[in-house]
Amino acid sequence: MINYLWLIPIVPLAGATVNGLAGKRMSKSAVSIIACGAAGISFVISLISFFSLLKLAPEQRHVLQVFFTWIASGDFVAKAEFLLDPLSSVMILVVTGVGFVIHVYSIGYMHAENGYYRFFSYMNLFLFSMLVLVLAGNFLLMFVGWEGVGLCSYLLIGYYFDRKSAGDAGKKAFIVNRIGDVGFILGIFLIFLTFNNLNFGEVFRQIATGSQRFPLEAGVGILTAISLLLFVGATGKSAQIPLYVWLPDAMEGPTPVSALIHAATMVTAGVYMVVRCSPIFSRAPLALDVIVIVGILTALMAATIGLVQTDIKRVLAYSTVSQLGYMFVAAGVGAFSAGIFHLMTHAFFKALLFLGAGSVIHAMSGEQDLMRMGALRKHTPITFWTMFIAALAISGIFPLAGFFSKDEILWSAWTRGHHFIWLVGFITAGMTAFYMFRLIFLAFCGESRRSKEADHHLHESPGSMTGPLVILGILSIVGGFVGLPVWMNFGPNKFFLFLEPSLAMTYRPEVHEATHIEELGFAFASILAAVIGIYIAYRMYIRRPKAANELANRFKYMHQFLFRKYYIDELYDFLFIKPAVRISTGFLWKKWDVGVIDNTVNGTGRMIEESGSLLKHVQNGLIRSYAAWIMLGTIAVLLYISFFRS
Repeated sequence: MINYLWLIPIVPLAGATVNGLAGKRMSKSAVSIIACGAAGISFVISLISFFSLLKLAPEQRHVLQVFFTWIASGDFVAKAEFLLDPLSSVMILVVTGVGFVIHVYSIGYMHAENGYYRFFSYMNLFLFSMLVLVLAGNFLLMFVGWEGVGLCSYLLIGYYFDRKSAGDAGKKAFIVNRIGDVGFILGIFLIFLTFNNLNFGEVFRQIATGSQRFPLEAGVGILTAISLLLFVGATGKSAQIPLYVWLPDAMEGPTPVSALIHAATMVTAGVYMVVRCSPIFSRAPLALDVIVIVGILTALMAATIGLVQTDIKRVLAYSTVSQLGYMFVAAGVGAFSAGIFHLMTHAFFKALLFLGAGSVIHAMSGEQDLMRMGALRKHTPITFWTMFIAALAISGIFPLAGFFSKDEILWSAWTRGHHFIWLVGFITAGMTAFYMFRLIFLAFCGESRRSKEADHHLHESPGSMTGPLVILGILSIVGGFVGLPVWMNFGPNKFFLFLEPSLAMTYRPEVHEATHIEELGFAFASILAAVIGIYIAYRMYIRRPKAANELANRFKYMHQFLFRKYYIDELYDFLFIKPAVRISTGFLWKKWDVGVIDNTVNGTGRMIEESGSLLKHVQNGLIRSYAAWIMLGTIAVLLYISFFRS
């Protein structure tokens, strides 16, 4: 199946096309079969391709398929080509596997919605765009997929287009990502100017073999400039400071959309791009330092905001922003494999958390406020236990998936000399455990805070929704075992060894040698941070439910500061949006558009109209008048000749 890589994205594209063009005339069952079938077939082909790649020797796990020459202009040649290597194979499995589960879940969640066919058409198109992005063999084709996921996010976030809030959220996501994309495309331009090529293999080969031309940069060099421009694009797609503000508002879309964006597709694109370009980033230490700082600040800030949010989906949204920060920390310290490891495990438990939240919202007839829930455990047992597993996983409790991947990131930061980064990450891990179990306790435990009307409609979700929860719950338990750490005495990390061919041309920094006992001690410390966070949440929301309100009242200004998300949206509104509106309204519209352009066009029209009103007297149908005009014209010509020719 390696020879049929093109089928992996084309099948979802076909599903999107059929549902988009004919879905309105088909039954919902037919739409579901086409959409889920397309995602499922793509996953099966991806799985077969993965095992085919696995059979090859490690040094041969680099399959580049060129389909045709896409653009040829002078020295510039861009080909339609897909690259299957360990890195892209992991990504296609995550995108198609988790994407397929979310598609199946959507059958039950969206069954009563209008525009059912439109939803599944967009979802299939989202998979197609993300698969093009991760399979692309060059920067230009990657950019096509990059822009495709941006378009699909706009369409899906604004799916409820009759709601102003959804339309605004879709536009916000689209505009913020365009800001990041300016940096990304400038980085691509600079890559072409530097290497005269946009093919990944050729660009990375020139860097790896040209040590004199492309040394490890001590300051700001060409590779640093490229890295920083590419990272600007990553901050937009993967919601990092300062371009993270679109992701929490993306909750306006249907919950399956949130799961797809946050777990398997769009937000992972920035992390994937940085890891794919690790030969460039690894030789730009200054850029890596910027990535580490941005990543850890984003992780910490988003975690503090998540401590006090009351919308169940917004808590998870800020959790995603925080976890993406961890992934960038891994990339920034040079532990690129650890970043992809956490990307994979995060896809499992974050998709589960969002789909579980959707199940809660479904049971509560659309209610999303945690303060109006409580005691849901007995009414929605499958949702509770699967979300409980996911909360343990994201908190980093052994032996669930999140423990292994997050521990690798923290340990990598420590062994590479980033001790302060480790400390902030350690504290953030404790916060993660706290706000996740705050969510669990507020939604499922304690006393009911629901209205009597809501109690009458409580029910567990249908099998089409709970089945995917169970599957993702299992993956959240066992997903981390593909990358067992060295201290467990199973030898080198198998997941890292598998990714090694994709990172072969990456510069490797010095790593502090440590014993297995030291690593084991740090692993216990990360578990301790999670346990402390869970215990504090238990004390505040189960043992003493009034404690949270008392604490909020005691530190009301800090609570309000966090609840209003550091007032970043208001700051952006003041610094950028309102000035842009004033300039657009006062100058560009009223003065330039109306005053200059409209007056020029309208003035030209009036001048022609007025001159026409004078000239119309010439054509009056009277022979005497025509004779007079001819005579006057003749006299004028004679005067001209006599005056200028004399």
